Amino acid sequence: MATNNLNLLCTNFCKLRIGNMVIRSTSYYQPPRYRPPHWFMPKTRVRNDDMVTQENKQFIEEVMKDKLKIQTELKSPLVKGDVEQTALWTPFTKRSGLIARKIGNYPVWDKNGKKLQTTLLQVVDNHVIKYIPPEEFKPMRNTRKNKTDIQRHGCLLIGSQTIDPSTVTKDYCGMFDSVGMLPKQHLCRFIISPEAAMPTGTPLFATHFRVGDYIDVRAKTIDRGFQGVMKRWGFKGMPASHGVTKTHRRPGNIGGGGEKGRVWPGTKMPGHMGNSWRILRGVKILRINTKYNVIWTLGVAIPGETGAMCYLYDTILPLRKLQTAPPFPTHPPTSDLPIEYYDESIHPFDSSTISLDDA
Repeated sequence: MATNNLNLLCTNFCKLRIGNMVIRSTSYYQPPRYRPPHWFMPKTRVRNDDMVTQENKQFIEEVMKDKLKIQTELKSPLVKGDVEQTALWTPFTKRSGLIARKIGNYPVWDKNGKKLQTTLLQVVDNHVIKYIPPEEFKPMRNTRKNKTDIQRHGCLLIGSQTIDPSTVTKDYCGMFDSVGMLPKQHLCRFIISPEAAMPTGTPLFATHFRVGDYIDVRAKTIDRGFQGVMKRWGFKGMPASHGVTKTHRRPGNIGGGGEKGRVWPGTKMPGHMGNSWRILRGVKILRINTKYNVIWTLGVAIPGETGAMCYLYDTILPLRKLQTAPPFPTHPPTSDLPIEYYDESIHPFDSSTISLDDA
């Protein structure tokens, strides 16, 4: 009788009974459940070259070179006359972004002679892989969604940096067969408006953005490993003398005793530092090189070390949003573009710096 009453009580209060222990099914903290996107497929596999001869390797290399040559010679669907533009850009339109690689820092000078530090981001072989319309796109949400809400944005899958098909799984290569391209090493989803969708296979270049515009950069910070409180949180540490023994770089007291004698969640303590996603918003573009698809951004605070991949998209800051229409949905590839684009405040390298007047 007592057991039946206990089971009934657990059912009424949404509790789970395991043996003699009763556990609440709804705790204060519920970690989000991992749900990979429906297009995700593991791309790495264990290579086994025991049955591959030298002739087979040469044949695979030749086929890859031929496919790469065909891929580079593909004509963009956005060339004038191929695709008709059905919608115009508005301040509420969300465009696609780019996948770039951080290649280092470099100084530039403005027209007043002031030196500015910049970060170079190279757009590496970006192509549109797939577009998911709003009615099919089901993003993961941390908050509850009302039944009356309608998904108004779609998803554009962008790939970067072509890799060898023999190094990935067959299922992962199948994602790119419909596009007629070689597999990409990096994939990223960009939430866009339906009118900003682009056909599959469309190449994306650095001219997708303009000089003087502001962008948001999302990347992973440098992995520092396990660090103490002085490096991780900037603590001062203990004194070097006056009786201090082996606690020079320790955090010291972390809380009071008594009734609240426990470690509170969020206490700054030693632990793993870095290797986490960060977004730097409102970064200004000072210069664009169209030959090598390099973007100069103001500042040196771009997350990640040299060689890290970054995701670029139009900023969401209210005071730095786009005021005029950018290339929509992207800049079509043309051969008459200048090699360099400079912001109006930047001094071009190819112009003279000193002028002498005859007096």
